[in-house]
Amino acid sequence: MTQHSDDDPAPRRGLRRREALGLLGGGLTGALGASAALRGEGETATATAQAQSCVLTPEVTEGPYWIEGTLTRRDIREGKPGLPLITAFTVQNARTCEPIPGADLEIWHCDAVGVYSGFESGAGGGPGGPASDARFLRGHQRTRADGKAEFLTVFPGWYPGRTPHIHLKVHAGGRVVHTGQVFFDERITAAVYRRPPYRSHGAFDTSHAEDGIYAQAGRSRAVLRLRRRGGGRPGYRGSITLGVAV
Repeated sequence: MTQHSDDDPAPRRGLRRREALGLLGGGLTGALGASAALRGEGETATATAQAQSCVLTPEVTEGPYWIEGTLTRRDIREGKPGLPLITAFTVQNARTCEPIPGADLEIWHCDAVGVYSGFESGAGGGPGGPASDARFLRGHQRTRADGKAEFLTVFPGWYPGRTPHIHLKVHAGGRVVHTGQVFFDERITAAVYRRPPYRSHGAFDTSHAEDGIYAQAGRSRAVLRLRRRGGGRPGYRGSITLGVAV
């Protein structure tokens, strides 16, 4: 929350009463004008920020590895190795900018070597259905009153032909209101992939520029904002706002 404070300089000693009153009046006028200007600038900045965040997030394909399920949980790792990653999503109404509480946010992604749970044998399990009962790196969370939900997972790996990504769906009012994908800063991804267990799989083979789904998803607008977790803990925290139509 932005806080404003007004510091009024004390009148100089030895001023006559009329001069002091005149200076005080001029100071008040200037302070009021400056305050109004600050309010105007603040309101404009707030409106601009809202306009920028109040954008309908483009939808893209769910891909062949979605599995219907209701695993409600914050920690979706199930013991899978990898660099810890907290993904924090804010779901809001793209028309009003209001948060959407109680929405069911679902995410899924591959592990450090590019394998999706349920499809460990490869893409052969694809549209025909999952090939196993495994459900690692998949889960649902309900958004809070502020429209936020987060998951504890690991940094995703990659598989041929795609830039690294996380899939997601937003369910609200008994229906799917958004199907999308989010992405990562390529420099950070390259650094992560030089570490085990990613190192054994090598560098990703498809850049953002070569990935058509990245372009459909809004390019840089679909990239998680990453920062170190802090406190000496390994891994990253990524955040993004999803504007959906409800």
